Amino acid sequence: MSIARCLVLALSAWPAAAPAQVAATTVPRLWRLDLQWIAPLIAEADARAQVAIAQAGPAMARAQADVMRAHAQIAPAMARAQADMIRAQAALAGGPWAGAFVRGEGHGFASTESEGYDRTPPLPWAQQDPADQIYRDARLALNRGRYARAADLFAQIYAKHPRSSYAGDAYYWQAYALSKRDSDESLKRAIEVLRLQKSRAPNASTRRDADELMTRIEGRLAMGGDAVAAAQISAKAIAAAGTPPPAIAAPGVPAIAAPPAVASTAPRGRGPRSRDACDDDDNMQMAALNALLNMDADRAVPILKKVLARRDEGSLCLRRKAVFMVSQHESRETEQILLDAARSDPDQEVRSQSVFWLSQVNSPRVVPALDSILRSASDPVLQDKAIFALSQQNSSQARQALRDFALRSGVSDDLREKAIFWIGQGNDPDRFEFLKSLYGQMKSEALRDKILFAMSQNDARESRQWLLQVAGDERETIDLRKKALFWVGQSNYPGPELYALYEKMPSKEMKEQLIFVFSQRNDRAAVDKLFEIARSDTDRELRKKALFWLSQSNDPRVPEFLARILEKP
Repeated sequence: MSIARCLVLALSAWPAAAPAQVAATTVPRLWRLDLQWIAPLIAEADARAQVAIAQAGPAMARAQADVMRAHAQIAPAMARAQADMIRAQAALAGGPWAGAFVRGEGHGFASTESEGYDRTPPLPWAQQDPADQIYRDARLALNRGRYARAADLFAQIYAKHPRSSYAGDAYYWQAYALSKRDSDESLKRAIEVLRLQKSRAPNASTRRDADELMTRIEGRLAMGGDAVAAAQISAKAIAAAGTPPPAIAAPGVPAIAAPPAVASTAPRGRGPRSRDACDDDDNMQMAALNALLNMDADRAVPILKKVLARRDEGSLCLRRKAVFMVSQHESRETEQILLDAARSDPDQEVRSQSVFWLSQVNSPRVVPALDSILRSASDPVLQDKAIFALSQQNSSQARQALRDFALRSGVSDDLREKAIFWIGQGNDPDRFEFLKSLYGQMKSEALRDKILFAMSQNDARESRQWLLQVAGDERETIDLRKKALFWVGQSNYPGPELYALYEKMPSKEMKEQLIFVFSQRNDRAAVDKLFEIARSDTDRELRKKALFWLSQSNDPRVPEFLARILEKP
């Protein structure tokens, strides 16, 4: 009995149970409501609830089917999009490896750096500061691309108002404006200004960004043939590998009239960008490695290899970024470097990203590497990545690796389910026979369920016939039989043959499932079959099921049919 009906009975019984001596005027007004008025409302609500309950199960089944199909269709595209997105984000966000993927198309470093490393000074924060208006004008000029004017105005801030709260960061923004101009003279001047900031305003909020900017500028100069800049880049790149860099004599710096040292009073977070823990100390070194990779990849790759071999606590962020850089420069060592990182790095993210990027490398050596990870790894997350990576490789070796894993006992059902899923998405002509054989070997109902879905993705008629055999096998669990029948109904299985199954199905429960399957078919013949069941089935409950699903149909013939049913005595 529903809650609503129980409530009606309780309300109708309440007056009889009330003490006789209670005066009518003492009964709360709520309880004096006319039951003839409220009962129909409760009955209507109850009917709506019953319909909602009846619809919930089928709706969830349809949603599950839609999700599984969508996942099968978009997952490969998502993987490619993820790789493209990571590359694009690196360029747009000005990451230290932004130029790493311009390989094979000339150097292109200067354009990538200048376009990818875009910064905007923070909004003015000290209206009473004597340099406030100059800062506003300088910021406006920079944002409008008037770099010469911006550089001049930022220089005026620390020259005229050395104790201004804007002075410490003005060095950085002057150098940044100078770096946006395409001339070696402007770039060298920017380096001089950054060195001044380091000596005169060591506590400026932009100091870490200044070191990175200097490295970027040195990289551009080195690409233009500046030997000193190239030596600086090499030294910083080597330092990233944990090796002390060689001593390098800095070039002479022309004397610049410098104000007294100042400490920036800019509020915390007013630097050019907010960062996470992996975007601070190591950006200068990664920018140097990026520049070296574009200048001389043969020298950069061994250094990246050494970075990935580091295990000290401070190298974590470097290793995460180095994985990306290695993956963007294909060489004879790329697969081995990524494989070593996937197998031995203590950080799960480094391992996972190594496997992901390994799948994007176009080399015949990739599949054996991924297969070896899948076989030997003890980390389920890493194995999950390897399964997906193998599914993206268009080779018989990769497909065989997935089959071998699906057959393995002693591994988690979750991982085997994923291998089965991707096998079902493949285009092997013999996958039907493999899945059929695999089904007979599986004891887990969850794994058998995944095989049913995988089989449903095969358009061959023999797959549909096999699903129907499962549906009719009384040795199978009722849930698996229902799911097999559902997937047949969702396929392009011929309608007349499907509708003819109803009379042949001995189980009432499976007949109920067939009625539901018919209701999900978007064709006139399916409605005709439901009409037939509702009119003439000998089982009253089955007739009610057919009537219910007819009431949910949009077929224009249904209202008239239901009206005729209601007119019968």
